[in-house]
Amino acid sequence: MLKKAIYAGGCFWCMVKPFDRYEGVINVISGYTGGDLANPTYEQVCSGVTGHREAICITYDDNIISYNELLDIYWNAIDPTDEGGQFNDRGEHYKTAIYYFDEEQRKLAEESKKKLEESKIYSKPITTKILPAKEFYDAEEYHQDYYKKNPEHYNRYYKGSGRFDFVKRNWARKNLTPIQFEVTQNNMTEPPFKNEYYNHFEEGIYVDIVSNEVLFSSNDKFDSGCGWPSFARSINKEALIGIRDYSHGMERIEVRSKEGDSHLGHVFDDGPKELGGIRFCINSAALKFIPKEKMEEMGYGEYLKIFE
Repeated sequence: MLKKAIYAGGCFWCMVKPFDRYEGVINVISGYTGGDLANPTYEQVCSGVTGHREAICITYDDNIISYNELLDIYWNAIDPTDEGGQFNDRGEHYKTAIYYFDEEQRKLAEESKKKLEESKIYSKPITTKILPAKEFYDAEEYHQDYYKKNPEHYNRYYKGSGRFDFVKRNWARKNLTPIQFEVTQNNMTEPPFKNEYYNHFEEGIYVDIVSNEVLFSSNDKFDSGCGWPSFARSINKEALIGIRDYSHGMERIEVRSKEGDSHLGHVFDDGPKELGGIRFCINSAALKFIPKEKMEEMGYGEYLKIFE
């Protein structure tokens, strides 16, 4: 059955993509709600006097994706403790809110908010309001699917506003182990010889623990004797970023994942000459291993050809 859900989460440009990629989400419309002015324009809403907030209206099939699942996506896309807006966007029209259409949605929203409060993930109170749905007005066409129409500007804005870093660290705090968090988010190095993959040579691929980007293959893994996983090359060069690192009185090249922005390790030019002379020295805690026999099942079937 098709249903609707309305969420305000700050700039609506940044709220469409988190939902768009899920099966069961039919469409996501950017618009305005919460106020009394009919058919408001973007300029009127930005003036802060209409009572409207930027919001999204989601049409979804609840046989495929549930309202609770949508709530989880919503909480992970915002800072629910910010009562003055979202990130760099300030003002009444950027405040967060969940708008419910019926008693069931209200109850589920209240329960999810209470669960989030009890998790103690945030040190500050949850300020997101749960309100009855009012008339939703579609925003101007140039605002719709903004991340698709203007990907470069969207990416700059998503990062520059502070949302990207907050969402990434918040997700990591909730989903990673302490050592995974410290390595990927705080550039820590795990102990040598006391990590999961340094002596692991099963056939398969290694992906970023945060973003699931494909990074390395067991075909290119070798024992360097250093106590950390070592690879001669990446099977997805576009997924890696090299940054000069002068920490600890050394000059090195740090390796980070492009999409997840995870600290992975460092790259050196002391690898085996027969393998190209490069050694990617990577923290196990930054990786997730996908066995060859499970690659198809887990969505990595296109990489099976490297084992032929």
